[in-house]
Amino acid sequence: MEETTKLSGQEQTEKSEATIQIGNYPVMESALEVLTILGKKKKIVLKSKGNSIPNAVAVANIITEKMLKGNSKVERIILDTVSAAGIGNMTSTIEIILIKS
Repeated sequence: MEETTKLSGQEQTEKSEATIQIGNYPVMESALEVLTILGKKKKIVLKSKGNSIPNAVAVANIITEKMLKGNSKVERIILDTVSAAGIGNMTSTIEIILIKS
């Protein structure tokens, strides 16, 4: 079973990769937390949904283009939409996979 811990509203898994839920937190604060975790892990999955998707994209850009330019890259981006059962409301989701070289 996978062990998960919460870190300022974000979660981190105990293995070679970490999964971080990006919400409506300040972008630089989230980027610094991701940078700290990326120092210990080789792969990070940024997950976000709805109105916080731009924050996840901004965090990924800050990490790959400013903080770890040349030492990290976006491996894959997964876009999806989930809908509530029978209601018709749809929410977009994104997963951005970052790897450290």
